[in-house]
Amino acid sequence: MGLIRRLRVTQRAMVRAILGGDLYEYQIRNEEIRRRTRVTNIAQRVAKLKWQWAGHIARRTDGRWGLKVLEWRPVNAA
Repeated sequence: MGLIRRLRVTQRAMVRAILGGDLYEYQIRNEEIRRRTRVTNIAQRVAKLKWQWAGHIARRTDGRWGLKVLEWRPVNAA
């Protein structure tokens, strides 16, 4: 969660910098800024990319270790 929080803070700072300094003066809520700019939430974007990458790895058929690790079962598992 620490990384996601830092990404959110950075994203908000960048969007506010792009939109200009007047946003600080009026204390506009972050939700309103996202609505105005139609910028997606960075946490949602990261989660989506993570699942896309997992799907990409799961569909591989070339015998690389990614799929083997994904399907691996420990010997002593109950």
